[in-house]
Amino acid sequence: MRCPYCGSLDDKVLESRTMANGESIRRRRECVSCGFRFTSYERIEEKPFMVVKRDGRRQPYDRTKLEKGIERALEKRPVSYDTKENILNDIEDQAIMKGRTNREIATSELGEIVLERLYETDKVAYIRFASVYRHFENLDEFIKEARKIKKDKSSELSKAEKAEEKK
Repeated sequence: MRCPYCGSLDDKVLESRTMANGESIRRRRECVSCGFRFTSYERIEEKPFMVVKRDGRRQPYDRTKLEKGIERALEKRPVSYDTKENILNDIEDQAIMKGRTNREIATSELGEIVLERLYETDKVAYIRFASVYRHFENLDEFIKEARKIKKDKSSELSKAEKAEEKK
């Protein structure tokens, strides 16, 4: 380590401490040449998690962007703050698991994860997010998506009715 006072590369470590739950190490050092004492820190440098845009550009993953999109979809819906946080955490966890090997995920994959999670939580929020994400151009696309939800809902009800009949 280069001495910040005289520039010598000869120093000795006086003390080492693990900091931040083992994420970094703080070392007190003393320059052998001039006796100046200084502190250095060691941290693991991780490759940032990246999002690959449709045009091929890569950007660092930004939780606040995802949070804004989900917040907009859930605006004025009866969904608690804790539920929103859980949704965000689940989406983030799934995205990181899918992109674990190369530390990146395509926006299309991320969008599908969001849609899946919103579909489970609130159908109106799902439609709102889908309309922006899938670039709905006209009313027919909204109606088509709503019918798909209605069809899924009715098949869920018929499965539940069949289960009740078996009991």
